[in-house]
Amino acid sequence: MTGSKVSIFGGAHIDRRGRISGATAPGASNPGSWFEEAGGGGFNAARNLARLGLEVCMISPRGGDAAGNTVAEAAAAAGVIDNPFVFLDRKTPSYTAILENDGNLVIALADMDLYRLFSPRRLQQRAMRELVSASDLIVTDANLPEETLASLIERAAQEAKPIAAIAISPAKVVRLANSLAGLSFLFMNEAEARALTGSDVTEAAEWPALLQAAGLSGGVITRGGRRALAFRQGQAVAVTPPALDALGDVTGAGDALAAGFLAAYLGGEPLDMCLRSGVAAAGITVRSPLAVSEKMSREMLGEAIRLVPPAEILS
Repeated sequence: MTGSKVSIFGGAHIDRRGRISGATAPGASNPGSWFEEAGGGGFNAARNLARLGLEVCMISPRGGDAAGNTVAEAAAAAGVIDNPFVFLDRKTPSYTAILENDGNLVIALADMDLYRLFSPRRLQQRAMRELVSASDLIVTDANLPEETLASLIERAAQEAKPIAAIAISPAKVVRLANSLAGLSFLFMNEAEARALTGSDVTEAAEWPALLQAAGLSGGVITRGGRRALAFRQGQAVAVTPPALDALGDVTGAGDALAAGFLAAYLGGEPLDMCLRSGVAAAGITVRSPLAVSEKMSREMLGEAIRLVPPAEILS
């Protein structure tokens, strides 16, 4: 795993979260607190992978504003090689959420227009072609346009490089629907799996067959605090997350799971250990108030894995 090169394409923006202090009063001013940090599915995964000792390069559109500087500083703090497309006259994308006192979402606003400017033509640049060629793994998230995702997945296939994707949301994962066969892994929750397949299940163990029928050869389905599932080329496993004694914020947990899983994958671990590593990384993250825990490290992950029960072999 150490020394592996990972190139990540996708979201690197500002996440703003406001939490209401008491009972929510719709249509009125509510007392509460405000928190802001760098975020984005791809960027969260990138920072986790860098903290786990991999060489990580992040490629994402960014505005020439103070928010863009915040993202750049977060990349440097995590040891991520920052390689943005900077549009000096544009705003850095942002996600703003208002949460109830218990953490449930009231409403959110995603200002992600800048990602539309990441066109397939950008991937034809010599520097981008060389970056893909030199990578051991490509990761993308579904913040990018459908045609750009398809072009990146095709480029990875041409270079015989594994490529993984993070679903981001039910509305965005469908951008990957026509390119599923080119992915090595897709990380998603059940809502995103439903959006992708147009189906639901009565038992979670049915997801691998449904997703494989849709064209996906490998994937991970998260289910909050319930058991997560992973499948790859006919094999399927499930892992139940250990109970938590303290909960910080679930923001970034799925991205951390993807990072922990992929770090183990690059280290040559079998599917069950990859999923256990992912679940352990998510556990570290939800104990933190940040989307990317500053405590994430190979040593911390090794300790957390020991708390994760053995995987159940489904097939």
